[in-house]
Amino acid sequence: MLSATHLWQPFLDFLFMRRALLGGLVLACSTAPLGVFLILRRMSLIGDAVAHGILPGAALGFWFAGLSLPALTVGGLGAGLSMAGLAAWITRRTGLREDASLAAIYPISLAAGVLILGMAGKRLDLLHLLFGSALAVDSPTLTGMFWVCAASLGAMALIYRPLLLDTLDPLFLRTVSRLGPLAHGVFLTLVVLNLVIGFQAIGALMVVGLMMLPAAASRFWSRRLPTLMALAALFGCLSVWLGLLLSFYFSLPSGPAIVLMAGVLYLLSVVFGPVHGLLRRPPLLTSQ
Repeated sequence: MLSATHLWQPFLDFLFMRRALLGGLVLACSTAPLGVFLILRRMSLIGDAVAHGILPGAALGFWFAGLSLPALTVGGLGAGLSMAGLAAWITRRTGLREDASLAAIYPISLAAGVLILGMAGKRLDLLHLLFGSALAVDSPTLTGMFWVCAASLGAMALIYRPLLLDTLDPLFLRTVSRLGPLAHGVFLTLVVLNLVIGFQAIGALMVVGLMMLPAAASRFWSRRLPTLMALAALFGCLSVWLGLLLSFYFSLPSGPAIVLMAGVLYLLSVVFGPVHGLLRRPPLLTSQ
């Protein structure tokens, strides 16, 4: 039977659990504001597309340097930024929407990454790249997460106002400032950077869940943007904590367990959230 000690004992007894928890908490706080803005800007699926797009670069870095944080980061960041840049270039040249451009490009990137892994043979672990292992977070990866979190929060603070205006009223921002494209570019760079550092812990496919699910859940609890970002970070941290416990006690993969907990919090928010939650919606008028 579970007791209160089961909620914190694994993190006291095992160093790898403490590292996984600390890395996950840092990652949740870093990705939460980005996820909120992705939803507000109607770019929710772009995170998923970019997460697939970093796979070829990460696979190449893994192939040539193994589990090297610099190689994985440089390879994944280069591939992600290249895919986002190519999609933006196609959008400007053809008028195709940016999400449609990314939707067309990311299957190509994903296929290229899988082919690279296939050519590498047994040297590369496809499951490790796709689903990660939060319990294998080492000191260099943890340090990298701290740096990315600090850089992301600092950059978000600097571009917060132009990014907010570009999200809510881009036409007005264009009339008073030219910071809109710059803020958008910095924002996309931060998304790619967080996906790259995050996939090394919970995988290229799972990190998108940690970025988007807490942000989506927060929309059911508040209408104020600062509160949304704080709640998203809180939900992300709670998902990491519960997911690691689930993984530890039931011998489950840590990345999917974390995202599963984020999904549970999202579904609870859909039902019980005070802002458009299912139980808080006014009853429909019926004709007699």
